[in-house]
Amino acid sequence: MTLTLETFQLCDVIALLEAIPEHHLIPGQVGTIVEELAPNVYEVEFIDDEGQTYAMLPLQVHQILRLHYSPTQQ
Repeated sequence: MTLTLETFQLCDVIALLEAIPEHHLIPGQVGTIVEELAPNVYEVEFIDDEGQTYAMLPLQVHQILRLHYSPTQQ
């Protein structure tokens, strides 16, 4: 299996791959990329069901997985 770094874009919906206890985040929580801070580092916003931000923090690409809502071309 070859591991490659995925390219992310603004407004991509992601899932968190690891716990971040200091922000009360667990794997699987869903966020949105709101800014590219550096190569392979993105500001991600986590919003609850009522539209309130409960966390916003920089994450590296190895900490997140882009979610796909339709088939992709390989």
